Amino acid sequence: MSKPILIDTHAHVNFKAYEKDGNEVIKRTLKENVWLINSGAQYSTSKRAIKYAEKYKEGVYATVGLHPMHVCEKNEEKDWDGNVLKTEYEKFNDEKYRKLLEHPKVVAVGEIGLDYINEINEEDKEKQKETFMMQLDLARQMDKPVVLHCRKAYDDMLDLLEMFNFGCASCQMACAPNKLRGTSHCFVGRWSQAEKLLELGFHIGLNGIITYSRDYDKVIKNTPLDRILLETDSPYLTPEPYRGERNEPLNVKYVAEKIAEIKGLKFEKVAEQTTKNARELFGI
Repeated sequence: MSKPILIDTHAHVNFKAYEKDGNEVIKRTLKENVWLINSGAQYSTSKRAIKYAEKYKEGVYATVGLHPMHVCEKNEEKDWDGNVLKTEYEKFNDEKYRKLLEHPKVVAVGEIGLDYINEINEEDKEKQKETFMMQLDLARQMDKPVVLHCRKAYDDMLDLLEMFNFGCASCQMACAPNKLRGTSHCFVGRWSQAEKLLELGFHIGLNGIITYSRDYDKVIKNTPLDRILLETDSPYLTPEPYRGERNEPLNVKYVAEKIAEIKGLKFEKVAEQTTKNARELFGI
């Protein structure tokens, strides 16, 4: 029996960590029946995600978007593993990203959202919110799902999503004629926040964190399997048993195994349903 297809819905083989061997990583990933979606974080990495997708007939896709940490002019941030990174400031350009979204291998706008992990000031928070809303509007116009990034900002993000979907007091009408759809990438919030995202129609993205932290067991148990997506966030958040090494999309199988364990399901069931979820949400 052939291995079930798994889809890593959020990877960054388009990042510098794979500058020397990105194609080799992708080839061995596809060989093991794992597909992947490379997520852009700024214009340059969004274009690079598309270039990777163009090299493969199937199994490799891209998202394009401006990460909230690139919106702030401060040029340092911490990655998910606590490493200090230099970030390049970029002002969002609707026209440039709109053109990228026309590519047939681009399946979503992302990763976009809010990031307050570095205790940013109120001015930078407002810049992030403004850029986030512009990209939500672009996704609506282009009829694309969104890939949400959020750290220490779930309440603010939920407020903005609700306002966008259902309208606000200032305009007394819906801000958009159709609701957003997408996924909350690398969900690390409370169950009450996950519940609100599910009510808004979003999926919950889970990755290697769940293999070494029990903080999200309740979220995993309570979230319906048909609303869960698998991801790695490679090169970050490497799951057990390879924690500490550079992550790769192949490791998404360990995320699926942990979900199966926590929910008391067979691995094959988790693989089948999460792949179906990804195909339907991203149109692949």
